Amino acid sequence: MSELAKTYDPVGTEARWQQAWEEQGAFHPDPKAPGEPFSVVIPPPNVTGSLHMGHAFNTALIDTIVRYQRLAGKNVLCLPGTDHASIAVQTILEKQLKEEGKTRHDLGREAFLERAWEWKAESGGRIVGQLRRLGYSVDWQRQRFTLDEGLSEAVKEAFVRLHDQGLIYRGEYLVNWCPASGSAVSDLEVEMKEVDGHLWHFRYPLTSGEGHLEVATTRPETMLGDTAVAVNPTDDRYAHLVGQTLTLPFVGREIPIVADDHVEKDFGTGCVKVTPAHDPNDFAIGQRHRLPQITVMRKNGTMNQEAGQFEGLDRFEARKAVVAGLEQLGLLVKVEDYRHSVPYSDRGKVPVEPLLSTQWFVKTEPLAARCREALENQDPRFIPERWEKVYRDWLTDIRDWCISRQLWWGHRIPAWFVISETNGKYTDSTPYVVARNEAEALEKAQAKYGEAAELEQDEDVLDTWFSSGLWPFSTLGWPDADSADLQRWYPTSTLVTGFDIIFFWVARMTMMAGAFTGEMPFKDVYIHGLVRDEQNRKMSKSAGNGIDPLLLIERYGTDALRFALVREVAGAGQDIRVDYDRKKDTSATVEASRNFANKLWNATRFALMNLGGETPAQLGDPDPAALQLADRWILSRLARVNRETAERYGSYGLGEAAKGLYEFAWNDVCDWYLELSKRRLNPGENSSAEALADQRTARQVLAKVISQMHLMLHPLMPHLTEELWHSVTAASETTFLALQAWPAVDEAALDDGLEASFTELIGAIRVVRNLRAVAGLKPSQSVPVRFVSGRGDLAAMLQRGTADITALTRAESVQVMTPDQSEASPVAKALAGVSGELQVLLPIEGLVDLEALTARLEKDISKAEKEIKGLAGRLGNPNFADKAPPEVVAECQANLAEKQAQADLARKRLADLS
Repeated sequence: MSELAKTYDPVGTEARWQQAWEEQGAFHPDPKAPGEPFSVVIPPPNVTGSLHMGHAFNTALIDTIVRYQRLAGKNVLCLPGTDHASIAVQTILEKQLKEEGKTRHDLGREAFLERAWEWKAESGGRIVGQLRRLGYSVDWQRQRFTLDEGLSEAVKEAFVRLHDQGLIYRGEYLVNWCPASGSAVSDLEVEMKEVDGHLWHFRYPLTSGEGHLEVATTRPETMLGDTAVAVNPTDDRYAHLVGQTLTLPFVGREIPIVADDHVEKDFGTGCVKVTPAHDPNDFAIGQRHRLPQITVMRKNGTMNQEAGQFEGLDRFEARKAVVAGLEQLGLLVKVEDYRHSVPYSDRGKVPVEPLLSTQWFVKTEPLAARCREALENQDPRFIPERWEKVYRDWLTDIRDWCISRQLWWGHRIPAWFVISETNGKYTDSTPYVVARNEAEALEKAQAKYGEAAELEQDEDVLDTWFSSGLWPFSTLGWPDADSADLQRWYPTSTLVTGFDIIFFWVARMTMMAGAFTGEMPFKDVYIHGLVRDEQNRKMSKSAGNGIDPLLLIERYGTDALRFALVREVAGAGQDIRVDYDRKKDTSATVEASRNFANKLWNATRFALMNLGGETPAQLGDPDPAALQLADRWILSRLARVNRETAERYGSYGLGEAAKGLYEFAWNDVCDWYLELSKRRLNPGENSSAEALADQRTARQVLAKVISQMHLMLHPLMPHLTEELWHSVTAASETTFLALQAWPAVDEAALDDGLEASFTELIGAIRVVRNLRAVAGLKPSQSVPVRFVSGRGDLAAMLQRGTADITALTRAESVQVMTPDQSEASPVAKALAGVSGELQVLLPIEGLVDLEALTARLEKDISKAEKEIKGLAGRLGNPNFADKAPPEVVAECQANLAEKQAQADLARKRLADLS
C-alpha cells in the first residue's frame, strides 16, 4: 500500500492519470471484446474553439455517463473529434491575409488551402488539448476530424446518393446572404436581434396622376427593386385601385397594385411594397402574382446597376441617400422610431441580406417524414421528454436546406459543370454532373455530352452541418458496411447536447441517418441546460460574462470543477448556476467541491493509517456475526447508496447521484463511521483477543466502504478516485479503477429499520453535542447524559449504542429512561433538548457556572429580541413590504423567523435552569 501526501495536489495527480490512461490505451475498446455495446460520439467542438464552461459542463455529463457504463461491464466506445468550422476558419485566415495586404484570390485556392491546413496543424489542436485536461475517457486513437480522408469520402458518398434520389437539387431561391463572409447562411445560422431603427413612410404616385398610395418600410434602399404594391383583397379603401399601376420614384418603373391575403389591412396604411428579390414574404407574393424579381444589391452589400443613381453605394449609405432623395421629391411623409427584430449572421456579425442566389438545396420533407415516423415509437427517446415536442414541431414545419457556401475551406461540392456546353464558361444554365471524383464525373459527362466534354468543379463548399449530420456513423466507418466499429457500436447509445442545437444538429443527424442507415443514429438524446453566471445570466461572448474553466481547473482541479457542475444539476435539462468572483477568479461553488475532494483524501489517509498495511483483498469480508451496530448501519447505507447511485447513473439522474454520494461520503462515512470506528481501530497495547478481533472487523468494514466509495464516485471525480483507490488496493500502475466492475449490491446488508433507528441515534448524539456547547463545557469534561423516550425500539437502540454515545459525547454515564422513570428521578439543574420523539437531558449542576450561563442566555435573548424588533418594524413598513423586491422581503421574513426561534430556544433553556 502506498502512502498519501498530507495534502492533495490535484494538478499533478490529474496530469499523471491522464497520461497513464492514454499511454495504456485504457479507453481504446476492441469491437470483438465481450460486453453489451455502449457508444457515444462527442459533439465535435469547432477546431477554432477554446474551452468554455459549456464544453466543461457537456464533457462532465458525457464522461460521467460513459465511465459508469464502463464500470457496469459494457463494451464502451466514446469517440472524440473536431469540426472544421468552415466560416470561422476562413474568417481567421482572411483576416490574417488582410493584415498582409492580400486576399485569398491573390493566393489562389490551392495555396489558400495549404495555409488553412498549416493553421489547423499549429493552432487547431488547442481545443483537443484543453478537452484532455478535463479527463475525458474517450478513445483518442479513434479521434476524427470532419475534413479527414474517411469523413470526406463519406460526405461525397452522401451527396451523390441524395442527388441520385432527387433529394439534392440546384435552384435559384431567396437565401440569407452574409456580406461579411461572402456566403449564404442557413436559417439556423441567423440570430434575431432587437435593434432601435426607424420606420419610413413615403408616397408612391399613381401612374394616372390621380393620387398616391402610402407605404412604410424599415429598408428604404430596397424600394429600388419593388415590382408591386400589395393590399388586402377585402380592404374597401383600395379595391377600386387593384390592377392600376404606380410609378416607382428614381427609376420610373411602372408597378402594379395587387391584392394578396398576406397583407394585414389593419396594420399601418394597409399598403405593402413588394420586393421579391429582397424579402422572403415578398418573394412568396411575387411567386403568387408572377412578379419580376429585380436584384438591386451585389453580394458584397453595395448597390448594383439596377439601383440607378445609387449604384456603388454601400447598402446603409444607399438607405440614407434614398430617404434624402424622397424628402427632396416631397414624397417622404414621416419617420418613426421603431424597435424591431433584425436578422444577423451568426458568423459574420452583420445584418443578413435576403438575396436571390443559385444554390444547392436538400429536400428535407421526405427525410423529416421518416424521422417523424420513428418518433411515434420514441425513437430516439428525449430526456427530458418535453424536448420531444420541440424536435417534432421543427420536423413538421421544415424548409428545404440550403447546403452550399461560397467558401474554400470545407468539403468542396462534388459537382462538375460541363462548361464545354456553354462555350467554355460557367453560367446559370451550364449543365452539370454529380460524381464521387473527377474521373467518375468525366466518364458521366462524356457518356452524355461526348468525348470532348470539358469540366470545371463547383467552387463552393458544403455547409458544415452537412458533414456534422453524418457524424454518428461516418466516424464509425460508414459507408463501409463491413466496418467492425459500425457493426458493433451503431446505432450509438446516447447523444448528450444542449437544447440550442436540436435544430442545428440533432434533427440533421436523424434525417441523414434515416436516409443512409435506415435507423435513428442514437437511442437516447439527453438534453442539458445552460451554465449561467453568478447573476443567473446566460453566458455569451457579447455579454463578456463567460467564466474560463481553465482558471478554475488551475485553482481547484478538474475533478472539483466536474463535480461542482454535475452536482448543480437539479434535474435533467435544467440550467445550472456557477458562483464566481470576477475580481479574484474564485468560485465558492467549485471551492466547496475542492473541499469535498480534500475530505475524501483525508478519509483515505485515515484508512491507510488504520488498516494495518493490508489491502481490502487481503483483509477480506467481515464475519456478519462479528459486526457491531455501526458496522451493520454503514454496510446497509453502502448497499443502499450503491443501488441508488447505479439507478441514477443509468437513468441520467446525474445531479441526484452526485448529491447522494456527497451526503454519503461526507456525512455517513467521514462524519460518523470514521469517528465511531476510531476506538475500535486503536484498542491499545495489551488488548484482549476479543478487542483485536473487533479491530480486524472494523478494518474489514472500513476497507470495503472506502474502496467501494472510491468506485462509486469515480465517474464524477475520476483522477482523485483513481489515486485513492490505488493507494488502498496497491493495484499495479497498469490496473485501473476506471476498468473495474461495479460492485454487486449486498442485499443481505440492507436494513431499513436499522438505518432509521441509527439516524435517531445520530440525532441524539447531535443534541448532546449542542447542549455541551451551550453549557460551555470543555472537550475534556465528562457529564452524565439522560435520554427519555416512551418508544421501546428507540430506547433499545440507545441502549445498544451506549458505547458509541459515550465515545462521541464524552459522556460520564448514559441513562435511558421512560417518561415515568424520569419523573420519578428528576434532575435538579439540566439543559434539555429534543430530537424527534426523544428528550435529552444534560445535568450540569456543579459542572458549570450557572450564573454565568444564565447571564449569557439572557444576553442572547436580549440581542435576539432587539433584532426581532428591527426586522418586524421593517416588514411592517408599507414602503418596504410593498416596494422591495420579493426576494429581499422573503429573506427578511426568513431572518425574522430564525431570530424568533433562537429567542424561544434561549428562553426555554433559561427556564430549564430555573
